[in-house]
Amino acid sequence: MGIELNFEGKIALVTGASSGLGARFAKILAQAGAQVVLASRRIERLKELRAEIEADGGAAHVVSLDVTDYASIKSAIAHAETEAGPIDILVNNSGVSTTQRLIDVTPEDYAFVMDTNTRGAFFVAQETAKRMITRAKGDPKKQHRIINIASVAGLRVLPQIGVYCMSKSAVVHMTKSMAVEWGRFGINVNAICPGYISTEINAEHFNTEQGKVLVDMLPRKRVGQPEDLDGLLLLLASEESHFINGAIVTADDGMSAF
Repeated sequence: MGIELNFEGKIALVTGASSGLGARFAKILAQAGAQVVLASRRIERLKELRAEIEADGGAAHVVSLDVTDYASIKSAIAHAETEAGPIDILVNNSGVSTTQRLIDVTPEDYAFVMDTNTRGAFFVAQETAKRMITRAKGDPKKQHRIINIASVAGLRVLPQIGVYCMSKSAVVHMTKSMAVEWGRFGINVNAICPGYISTEINAEHFNTEQGKVLVDMLPRKRVGQPEDLDGLLLLLASEESHFINGAIVTADDGMSAF
């Protein structure tokens, strides 16, 4: 018997949806039948993505979100539920990085990464979960999903992105804590830890001499594509993942096995 993942009637909020993995996550959820709420600071990019999704027969909404601003988080999630309906699925994807040695990190660099990757991710999940918990108390059978996008860098130290590694390590433990506290409300919280994935932000780097050296060090000497995460995302977002909670799932082509 085959398993068919159907997201008809589901509302999915995707943060950091204006480019890269976030845009791909939104597209694949929309293709699977979910109404997606696209959230980030770059509204014009979101509108372009919404047009693409609608042209493919999907449904999408746009909300402005700055995850470093607590008031913006509360406003955006309220707006999302007003526009689309109660959120069933959160893909907590916003993230930034800097490249430098730890000795060169400034307070501004540290805050830039931590405020988005750790603090922002936490309060987006918290505000969404508050609403999910309220609904679960009225309907104990209701299922919700939170997918935090961490990184293989949260599981092993990578050179020159130490603060990013620290921030994503925090997301890993945050995921486990949320799973323990919120699981009894039908909220499954899991994390995806991608390895090196080629997106519009980093694609050129992999073609440089330094980038080629990096790729040559990978187990199968290749980087991933955003679509390589489609199946994992859909599984964790689906009701079929009801027994998967607190999982930290690597999708890195074997990189973290070394």
